[in-house]
Amino acid sequence: MDSDQAEQTATAVEVWTDGGCKPNPGPGGWAAILRYNGSERELSGADPATTNNRMELTAAISALEALKRPCRVVLHTDSEYVRNGLTRWVAGWVRNNWRNAARDPVANMELWQRLLAAAKPHQVEWKWVRGHAGDAMNERADRLATAARMRGG
Repeated sequence: MDSDQAEQTATAVEVWTDGGCKPNPGPGGWAAILRYNGSERELSGADPATTNNRMELTAAISALEALKRPCRVVLHTDSEYVRNGLTRWVAGWVRNNWRNAARDPVANMELWQRLLAAAKPHQVEWKWVRGHAGDAMNERADRLATAARMRGG
């Protein structure tokens, strides 16, 4: 990491998110960990009838909506659905009036729209991390999401 990258990371809000269901679809949980300037905040919640993708989206939305002012954000997710949706697919969806390549309505459209709105005031870098591969903060977010699912909220 060069000094510019180190400086950017040091001044950014670092976020780790995760979500999941068991079974899928079924009861789900989500979690986000926000870290800035030595402070940390954990967020989590559950839905009794949902999908993995909805919980992954909800985790990212909740983290960004929790920010009180425009920020630089590095958001770590193990969801390729979330990362690809924001970095590759959403421009086409918007251009095609929220229709996918098959011209069908985009799944979870209301959550994608909410995520776009939540991200808009911020400068967000979407970083994908491999799930269950030893990334300590991703594993922690996974444990928080699982605990939320199991307690129902």
